[in-house]
Amino acid sequence: MKSLACIVFILLTGLCRAQDPDGVKHTVAELSSAAMWGRGYTKGGMARAADYITEMLKRHGLQAVDSTYRQTCTFPVNTFPGKMEMSVDGRRLVPGRDFIVHPASRGLTASGKLVQTDSLTFINPENRIALVLKDKLTWSVSQELADYTALEVKKSAAGLDPKEVSVDIENMFIPEFKADNISALVKGTRRPDSLIVLTAHYDHLGGMGSDTFFPGANDNASGVAFLLSLAGYYAKHPQPYTIMFIFFAAEEAGLVGSKYFTEHPLVPLEHIRFLVNVDMVGTGEAGITVVNATLHPREFGWLTAHNERKRYLSKINARGEAANSDHYFFTQKNVPAFFIYTQGGPSAYHDINDVAAKLPLTEYSDLFRLFRDFTKALMEIR
Repeated sequence: MKSLACIVFILLTGLCRAQDPDGVKHTVAELSSAAMWGRGYTKGGMARAADYITEMLKRHGLQAVDSTYRQTCTFPVNTFPGKMEMSVDGRRLVPGRDFIVHPASRGLTASGKLVQTDSLTFINPENRIALVLKDKLTWSVSQELADYTALEVKKSAAGLDPKEVSVDIENMFIPEFKADNISALVKGTRRPDSLIVLTAHYDHLGGMGSDTFFPGANDNASGVAFLLSLAGYYAKHPQPYTIMFIFFAAEEAGLVGSKYFTEHPLVPLEHIRFLVNVDMVGTGEAGITVVNATLHPREFGWLTAHNERKRYLSKINARGEAANSDHYFFTQKNVPAFFIYTQGGPSAYHDINDVAAKLPLTEYSDLFRLFRDFTKALMEIR
């Protein structure tokens, strides 16, 4: 019986490793935990995530690009570090679940009557408060500070005809928030000056008040974990070209980190053979979408050919140019680039439900193998 138990344990352990290469589930859970506080702008969340990623790259043995793993940029951001309280008609609402504050809102302690302006919008003119009824709550980040306080409230929490509102919200506008892009590389064995660059943003939305944070498991702890596992693989299997990894800060604030990198590149942009950016790769039941596929039909053809030959993913969708992630400013600088994201599975996005426990990582292993094959093709065919 003991022998049988050992065999079963070994088989199950091997199965888990096959489904979860390089501990990617653990990495996603770490990055989306309360300790990282949404990898944002309060409680040191983004800085803590940067430290974690840097340490992982060092453990894998990757080299710093320019004597350091960090590239610092600054930008303005509006934050909500403290009180986040709201009541409608005497009912206390739960931040994140029942309401969100517009990210550009000023802090305010006030209460008053509401006046309806349309079927979904109610205002309190005296205190410059706006309340908008929503079916779904989706938060974001603002680099600006408004002179009003706007709140989005779920219809199920506020009802369709709210009469009074009370708020106690603290904001802090930071004119020069500091954040770091993180980069490292595995030197090429034959053509070290030619680069394959793999990128992902590691920031998310952070916290809304002192008790609510947005985990960002799929967006984009999944992409960071994916790149870290690729970093571990290429550290053990150096390629003819240099493989460079960049983890961008402040994507959610407006592609800030990637824009800064293209304006202050740590490597000559013309040396980049191809860049692949990943964002939200934690599902895959419905395949993947490739942004910029129509700009680079030859490389897209290689990608789909490898997929069809090995039957990795159910579908690869082609999409044209779009300014929807960190590949964009590289494209504007004439760097050939794809942006890849998975489709299907849980629909949580920019809300408190994007948690590690609900992220299936359905096609992680197949996507990993497809990336390995595609980068090899990029280095073999010019």
